[in-house]
Amino acid sequence: MKLQIAVDIADTKEVMQIASEIHDVIDIFEVGTPVIMKEGLSPVKALKEKYPDLCVLADTKIMDGGSIECGDACEAGADIVTVLAVSDNATIREVCETAHKYHRKVMADLICIEDIETRAKKLLKIGVDLIGIHTGVDMQKEGRSPLKELSLLSSKIESSLITVAGGIKINTVDEYIAFHPGVVIAGGALCNAENIRQAVLEMKGRFNHGN
Repeated sequence: MKLQIAVDIADTKEVMQIASEIHDVIDIFEVGTPVIMKEGLSPVKALKEKYPDLCVLADTKIMDGGSIECGDACEAGADIVTVLAVSDNATIREVCETAHKYHRKVMADLICIEDIETRAKKLLKIGVDLIGIHTGVDMQKEGRSPLKELSLLSSKIESSLITVAGGIKINTVDEYIAFHPGVVIAGGALCNAENIRQAVLEMKGRFNHGN
């Protein structure tokens, strides 16, 4: 299992500050959609220039213009790009072909997908590398979590291909670890911690405890 930090409420300066504290201990550093909307791909490029060995995910949430948007993200240095699973298959195929041409990976975000099993299996056939279970912030406000979907999908596809995100905290992460997803994604639980590095190490420590 890998730990991914989702950095959403920040600008390039803040992204680089956070990275300076955890680049050597975090597995995947996500430049979140709000950051990309605000700053473009500049923080992705800055991260890869400063920390070339850091795995950077650009949460582009591509829905159209697959080859162009994916190509821009890959050229900026993204190791993983995201596409919305609700997108047309043609778009997802374009994203996969473009990313793989650059030797990068694609994560498909299942947010708002009802039949996640059927869609996940189709996405893997198209060429997606990772399947992202995602309970959005607005859904979390209604008391929803990604745990039920993780429980379902981990019994239907290879669990190492699954990433899971949505309000995961240090005191709940063990529930997710039990299903052995490939990537556990935490945002506020890490970014809002008094000591981000310590929070990252503590959560990764739970991974070892869970195994």
